[in-house]
Amino acid sequence: MWFLVGTILTGLLLAGIYQIPSVKFNLEWRIDAALGIVRGWIFPHDVLPTPSGAMAITDPPTSVPSPTSDVLQSVTSPTPGPTPIPLPESVMLPSPEWEKQDWNNCGPATLAIALRFFGWAGDQFEISDLVKPDRGDKNVNIEEMIYFVRNRAGWLEADFRVGGTIETLKRFLAMGYPVVVEKGYVIVSDGPDDGWAGHYMLLTGYDDSRQVFVGQDSFIGPDREITYTDLDVAWKAFNHVFMYVYPVADPAPLESILGPDFDVDVNRERALERAQREIELDPEDEFSWFNLGSNLLYFERYIEAADAYDTALILGLPWRFTRYQFGPYIAYFHSGRTEDVIALTEATLQRTAKAEEARLWQGWAYYRLGDVGAAIEDFRTALLINPNYLDAHYALEYLGVGP
Repeated sequence: MWFLVGTILTGLLLAGIYQIPSVKFNLEWRIDAALGIVRGWIFPHDVLPTPSGAMAITDPPTSVPSPTSDVLQSVTSPTPGPTPIPLPESVMLPSPEWEKQDWNNCGPATLAIALRFFGWAGDQFEISDLVKPDRGDKNVNIEEMIYFVRNRAGWLEADFRVGGTIETLKRFLAMGYPVVVEKGYVIVSDGPDDGWAGHYMLLTGYDDSRQVFVGQDSFIGPDREITYTDLDVAWKAFNHVFMYVYPVADPAPLESILGPDFDVDVNRERALERAQREIELDPEDEFSWFNLGSNLLYFERYIEAADAYDTALILGLPWRFTRYQFGPYIAYFHSGRTEDVIALTEATLQRTAKAEEARLWQGWAYYRLGDVGAAIEDFRTALLINPNYLDAHYALEYLGVGP
């Protein structure tokens, strides 16, 4: 009996100590990391599961849907603009004050470094408090970072495009604007947390003579070099997405920098065509198939997008992939493949328990199956992870219940 009482009192004491802010800050990420390793031992898959609704293939398909869409027939051949001004051989913008990222915080940390270039005085925690209040949330989308800029740094504007090229990045830098890219990288570890992951990087310079970009890496350090080739390869996993920031009072000359990609619909059309060309060159490239699906999804071509995602998953996507990108949930849901949504969200949540996007789409899948109680539980769990998640708030309002 005394042992039991002692155990309870010790537990209460430890729980109280854990609530001390400095103790919690230093222990929280270590506990999260340990739990991640345990989940990896329990669910030791290296790739995401193949959807049951996907057709098994012995040879990867060699044909893809035509990128032509009715809404874009009038803009697929835009009027040529002026000839671009030749780029300098090298550009080195002033390096903003660097900041080491907190646990799972490369997005807010990278954005903080980018905003400092324009005189912003905050830090990564000011950003993460809005877009990912829970340190265990392992992802921040580019859209969330843009939301922060527009709502908390309103004297600045931010936007993004996909299908970027090395040339486009260099043009932004030559005009004096650093660029954020999202790319893949490989974690080297002896445990189950090794393998592919996503990471943001702020580019602040380039040098053609050595074929390198100079970037601010919130994990590795300031002024890190990455070759054009290595960036382009790692960048493909995220549809060659890039984000740019500029002062509202001094807008960037976006039309001259982006060219045809200034029009968002044309940008997606061009990215779709690029994914198609890459698949024709390498039909077993899972990232190009995924990008094809994401660009089809933009045009609400859900069934075609689902087919492209099927092929990407059949070829094998890293287990972390749907921690960062959620297109398959949406495409499968709108294609009526509800069970495939649940299978994929469950696989994601096995290894990434705090993924509010997976919770959201699992909730919508349960709602479609008629299990409203399970749907509400998932929507509320999403809000426990991120109380500022607007899509989960909308879902609960749609069902007429509160958080």
